Amino acid sequence: MVLTYYHPHWTGLTAYAKRLAEGLAGRGHEVTVLASQHQPDLPREETVRGVRVLRLPVAARLSRGVLMPRLPAALWREMRAADLTQMHTPLLEAPLVAMYGRLLGRPVVFTHHGDLVMPAGLFNRVIEGVVTGLMTQALRMSTRITVHSGDYGRNSAFLSPFLSKLDPIYPPSDLPPPEPAAVDAWRRELGLAGRPLVGFAGRWVEEKGFDYLLRAIPRVLEKMPNAQFLYAGQQNIFYEDFFRKCQDLLEPVRTHVTFLGLLTDPQKLSNFYSLCDVFTVASRTDCFPSTQVEAVLSGTPLVTTDIPGAREVVQVTGMGLLVPPRDPEGLARGIVEVLGHRERYVRPPAEIRRIFDREKSVSEYEGLFSRLSERPAAAAAG
Repeated sequence: MVLTYYHPHWTGLTAYAKRLAEGLAGRGHEVTVLASQHQPDLPREETVRGVRVLRLPVAARLSRGVLMPRLPAALWREMRAADLTQMHTPLLEAPLVAMYGRLLGRPVVFTHHGDLVMPAGLFNRVIEGVVTGLMTQALRMSTRITVHSGDYGRNSAFLSPFLSKLDPIYPPSDLPPPEPAAVDAWRRELGLAGRPLVGFAGRWVEEKGFDYLLRAIPRVLEKMPNAQFLYAGQQNIFYEDFFRKCQDLLEPVRTHVTFLGLLTDPQKLSNFYSLCDVFTVASRTDCFPSTQVEAVLSGTPLVTTDIPGAREVVQVTGMGLLVPPRDPEGLARGIVEVLGHRERYVRPPAEIRRIFDREKSVSEYEGLFSRLSERPAAAAAG
């Protein structure tokens, strides 16, 4: 399994990879993860929950990516020993992974976590174009492509030319049930008892559309003056300064926004979603926000922009509303509607867990990997 960042780095992509790697290792498969040593104090090699993790030194950073001079040799060595290689993209080295697979005659699965969408600026446009071009080469050489939903694959200009080798598989999502007593205590600790609470989470980057949400907040407060917005995540991202750019929008509503920081403990995350009366996704683009699945698994309905991929969870569960993208007024109307009629948008937890089941996702990947390992990779790639 090849990716840029692995645990303890925290994003939806790394959580996805970690759950899948550990799920396969738990079934008796030998799983090796090859990633960057994104923090210098991390061990170069260790075994975590049955998964062998190899981390390579970082020579330089290039926007969201990193340069690892030792990767080509390490990748060749590990791919020669493996039955199959899975890469999680975006990944600068994606063409190298796919090319090695061709040379070795081994299957390569390209697991796509979203088209690369960089913030405004000439330099970022150049990076976006170069990386997208590299990954397109990798798509051509890869044996199969997995994506979180068929909706996203069909509507992605990047993926749609390769629909014949696309396999939609839901992410292996899992959270413990919320702890009602702890949730109530947290609400009192925050001084928010009796107030409508709206959650949002993720990296504070332009792609997530938090500027539209900040513009929507005054409109929500016109209807519900005591509403409070709870944010869980990282504000300051080293490769993007979008939080600073949002300060003029944040300042007028700052007293109505509570910053909880990055939550990585599964139980704390579950309690956070349960703390919220509604969870909102205002993204400009988003392949399949894992936060949405985590929210509905915790019993919290959604208000989500109607964009490919992100709309999937609302469509298959009925837990929430879809609103027009890039529209603060429509976003505010959706939040007010769900807050005012929450019971219409809640489904039994058991029903949701039948749709988003970690073991089911791991089984689908296990089946795909087993089938691919039984036939020549060159014949399957196209």
